[in-house]
Amino acid sequence: MEIHVFSFAMDLKRKQTQLQFQGFLNTPPLWDADAVLGLKQFQLQNQNNFVFNDILPENLRLGKRVERFVSAELNQSDGIDICCENIQIQKDKITLGEIDCILKQHKRPIHLEIVYKFYLYDPKQDHDEIEHWIGPNRRDSLIKKLNKLKEKQLPLLYNMFTAPVLERLNIDLKTIEQQVYFKAQLFLPFESEAIPFNKINRDCVKGFYIRCSELKRFSECKFYIPSKHDWLMETVAWVDWLNYDTFYETMEALINEKIASMCWIKWPNGEIKKCFVVWWD
Repeated sequence: MEIHVFSFAMDLKRKQTQLQFQGFLNTPPLWDADAVLGLKQFQLQNQNNFVFNDILPENLRLGKRVERFVSAELNQSDGIDICCENIQIQKDKITLGEIDCILKQHKRPIHLEIVYKFYLYDPKQDHDEIEHWIGPNRRDSLIKKLNKLKEKQLPLLYNMFTAPVLERLNIDLKTIEQQVYFKAQLFLPFESEAIPFNKINRDCVKGFYIRCSELKRFSECKFYIPSKHDWLMETVAWVDWLNYDTFYETMEALINEKIASMCWIKWPNGEIKKCFVVWWD
């Protein structure tokens, strides 16, 4: 009996991980070509039949989980050879930074930096379109991440302490192209879907965000609070839905701790959307 229970649990875990992997695959790049600060997006042909077979540790944070998903996608893609992944560059045992991936696409070497984010559109930011996008808890922003890529992560390739890595791989620095694999889920203010985008890919919009005080507008709906790993997933109908009162009580506790959380909202007509409930104004 214990063996059967264990086997069932493992099958369930694999199914959940595959749904996360599929959600990752279905997330579009945040922009096309080099439309944002000249950073060139890595291009792969979308394959919906890819399978993720590894068992991931429960405590593996979302960013590292995405890196494992990218590795699986690359390994199943034609014309891709991974040279190295997650290489720490060190000086006198002090880590200067990490190179996410060096690969060859049809024999052409590429230094690839991998990013997967969740951003909310803050209309109060009266600057460039890029500067409107912030993290759910306002500790992160798209412009900060882009600047980190341009000023720290991508230049690491040209650091003198990276040279031995390239020598071991038999890759000439002059032949390497630098690209980013930058995916994101975007969320707009509730009932503000007409916001125009010029640089950002509108297909990345996956839902909306609201404040806890606005939740009463959805009192007839059902709710689900996914784990952070499941933020990657597409919505499904077969989860354990919460009624409004139970959901609001949970959200209120999170908001009091200044924690914004993703939820799924299911309307009485069966429509399901992703939503962030935020603590800030």
